[in-house]
Amino acid sequence: MHLLVIEDDARLVRLLKRLLSQDRHVVETAMTAEEGLEIATSDLGLDAIVLDVGLPDKSGFEVARALRKKGSQTPILMLTARDSVNDRVAGLDAGADDYLVKPFAYEELLARLRALGRRPPTRKSTSLRAGHIELDESTRRVLVAGKPVDLSQREFSILECLLRRPGQVLSRDQLLDYAWPYGVALTPNTVEAYIHLLREKLGNDAANQVETVRGVGYRLREG
Repeated sequence: MHLLVIEDDARLVRLLKRLLSQDRHVVETAMTAEEGLEIATSDLGLDAIVLDVGLPDKSGFEVARALRKKGSQTPILMLTARDSVNDRVAGLDAGADDYLVKPFAYEELLARLRALGRRPPTRKSTSLRAGHIELDESTRRVLVAGKPVDLSQREFSILECLLRRPGQVLSRDQLLDYAWPYGVALTPNTVEAYIHLLREKLGNDAANQVETVRGVGYRLREG
């Protein structure tokens, strides 16, 4: 994987670069938010960003929000010493895909990066369409028959995953892996509950495009 580590702890940066390079990853590093943003928005083809919350010039939350505002879809794994629910929610709402609390085991960092790497690749086009539904990844807007629909982050991610593979049956585990960070404890009915909310917001015609495949998962009908 081609990785960018944005972290102001010089010792940790050196350690991560050495270990990740030994595991045959290509590693870019930055020790400030501004330097990280410059590298992250250049045309390097990054596979993932490891982003510390406590940077000297801007917070990692601000960096994540700036990247998403610029249309970057590169997966972000956020590092922090903060372990409160509010901090984790703030990171995810800012646009992070996963959250790892310091101190952490290197093996867990690798596992989380592998999980991010298994997610469907970003398409060059930022617009995904099927039937009545249009989703713009860069602006995070959803239109149904031309009218805007307000979705939560998880509802948006589930719909995005379905739109990336129209006509294909996706299991509940696949949707969980895509829409939620690694290691979050969820009940068996989580996906069903969010699909129900998503259908309600999409309205009758578009809701019918989200089909339940009994005993397997869900499929988005193309038209």
